[in-house]
Amino acid sequence: MNDEQLLRYSRHILLPQIGIEGQEKLLASHALIIGAGGLGSPVALYLASAGVGRLTICDGDDVDLTNLQRQIVHRTGAIGSKKVDSARATLAAINPEVNVVALPERVGGERLETLVATADVVVDGSDNFATRHAVNRACVKCRKPLVSGAGVRFDGQVAVFDMRGHASPCYHCLFPEHGENEDVRCAVMGVFAPVVGIIGSIQAAEALKLLAGAGEPLTGRLLLLDALTMQTRTVKLRKDPACPVCSA
Repeated sequence: MNDEQLLRYSRHILLPQIGIEGQEKLLASHALIIGAGGLGSPVALYLASAGVGRLTICDGDDVDLTNLQRQIVHRTGAIGSKKVDSARATLAAINPEVNVVALPERVGGERLETLVATADVVVDGSDNFATRHAVNRACVKCRKPLVSGAGVRFDGQVAVFDMRGHASPCYHCLFPEHGENEDVRCAVMGVFAPVVGIIGSIQAAEALKLLAGAGEPLTGRLLLLDALTMQTRTVKLRKDPACPVCSA
């Protein structure tokens, strides 16, 4: 690290759990962020400000006025532009040394697998089960840690699925793809703006811990937030021995 980096990241370096070695790991890391919306916004902001060397952000949507209530990486002047381009501009203003790759697309299939394979951690901030399951399958196949989050109304949840450990469950173990789960969208149900901020910030914290090798990640645990009463609880998750995605 140069003198400017030592100063910029000094508050991380002061933490014995991170230090210079952990910060250097962050600078050399690559995070893949799926979605530049309510969850992806705080994730991208914190990973960029923390100095994660490369961020690949995938989102095919444009910035809409209704997004600005909670998607804090975007500005009013960005309405009508691609979310990934808006996010890249904001992140460049915060930390210009971070390499932000903006992909204005909803990735899937082999393209998604290729992106996952090149990342050190994957953070899923998507808003539908189809994308979450596709990301999970790619992470299981490529053995990449996945930080998954969701938020709607006053409720949020976050978990880490790390298939580098054989005892870890995957997202499919928790929410079977052909189960009774239904997409609950903010456009229909509404969302309390700070909920996605809280969950996205926790996702960022988990991603940074995984990249720096600090602390204990939420692997095998589901953290649930009720922001209306401001209560949290943690549920232990078990690997499904019959899971068609990760059991093999």
